[in-house]
Amino acid sequence: MTAPWTKDGWRARKALQMPEYPDPARLAEVERKLAGYPPLVFAGEARALKAKLAEVAQGRAFLLQGGDCAESFAEFSADNIRDTFRVLLQMAVVLTFGAKRPVVKVGRMAGQFAKPRSSPTELVDGVELPSYRGDIINDMAPTPEARTPDPERMLQAYLQSASTLNLLRAFSQGGFADIHRVHAWNLGFASGTPGSERYQALAARISDALDFMTAAGVNPDNSERMKRVDFYTSHEALLLPYEEALTRVDSITGKPVAGSGHMLWIGDRTRQPDGAHVEFCRGVINPIGLKCGPSLSPDELLRLIDILNPQNEPGRLTLIARFGAGRVAEHLPGLIRAVEREGRQVVWSCDPMHGNTIKSESGYKTRPFDAVLQEVREFFAIHKAEGTHAGGVHFEMTGRDVTECTGGLREVTDADLSDRYHTACDPRLNAAQALELAFLIAEQLEEENREAASAAAQS
Repeated sequence: MTAPWTKDGWRARKALQMPEYPDPARLAEVERKLAGYPPLVFAGEARALKAKLAEVAQGRAFLLQGGDCAESFAEFSADNIRDTFRVLLQMAVVLTFGAKRPVVKVGRMAGQFAKPRSSPTELVDGVELPSYRGDIINDMAPTPEARTPDPERMLQAYLQSASTLNLLRAFSQGGFADIHRVHAWNLGFASGTPGSERYQALAARISDALDFMTAAGVNPDNSERMKRVDFYTSHEALLLPYEEALTRVDSITGKPVAGSGHMLWIGDRTRQPDGAHVEFCRGVINPIGLKCGPSLSPDELLRLIDILNPQNEPGRLTLIARFGAGRVAEHLPGLIRAVEREGRQVVWSCDPMHGNTIKSESGYKTRPFDAVLQEVREFFAIHKAEGTHAGGVHFEMTGRDVTECTGGLREVTDADLSDRYHTACDPRLNAAQALELAFLIAEQLEEENREAASAAAQS
């Protein structure tokens, strides 16, 4: 029998990747304050997202999840929020056309502040310092004082998340997300760039479809769904004192809900079945993501599914595969077969970022665009071979014109990385690279739809 769940039950488990706060009394006071604040998201929103993800699990929708590697206090601005939201909308329009299915839009926003690290310390100019763990924990400045975990930063993260959510709700419901407006932004993508013809052709076909809908009388004036979108937030549930403090009870179901974000995920470094992070996430009703890296065995995955989704509820659990280009075939088929054999209901999503991080010749950490695309294609190909549904993609990206990942149609070279390398942690796709990936994935989805239609016609 599974032990009863309490929101502080994780404290009796081993908690990896957690900061050591020097003043426990100060930490307790911050937790007390947070516990008295309103939740950032509401139980009904989390339930609505779970219902949409259930459609993804059944192959009737597609998941797009993207945003910052780690949100920053210093770079917090309305323009940055708007630009990332806008690119996600642009990607969603392209993917909706390719998939011929609704696209569930989830941002890595309004809470993605904490980051796991491979080592508790790092060398900076020959000085060993505590590792930077994200703005919610410590500061990036290379001094012992800045790197000391400070619980007050949780309060700043909460306020920034509340402001971000307020703006996202206004953008998603106030006309900014009108599908005609969003597609108009796509029309200039890659114009005048060699090799851009394929993208322009797809954009023209989307325009034709929208023109047909308008001629048929379906337009933003008489259809609210054309000028509004449902947009959800997500982050890694890494800093458990913050998560516990914002946990509330759903007034409708009487069950606990994490009030920090609509969807939480468990990272590849903190997915121990008997660990604190799995223990916390098993008890909240929110949709849960689980990062699946090369060290995850099929048996361990099934054990985690049993813990996190014992009722086999569609939409509850998203498995986010992250293996690296060229290594997907070694790991993913065994996981898929185990899940299918046991009849488990999950969403399969592809994170092609974390397994493709390299150090460039110039010394910058980067991710080659071609490797990211290759992993996505391998992910789709394996699901096709296994007869299962490739349900979504998960990108670290930004709406800004950064130079952090190499490659893409507007070729970012190793020499360009120093121009606009602004990430607080890992390299992100810039706006053009993210949108290019959406176009390329849409082509693949279209091809799969054609093949499926052809097979159905012949049967």
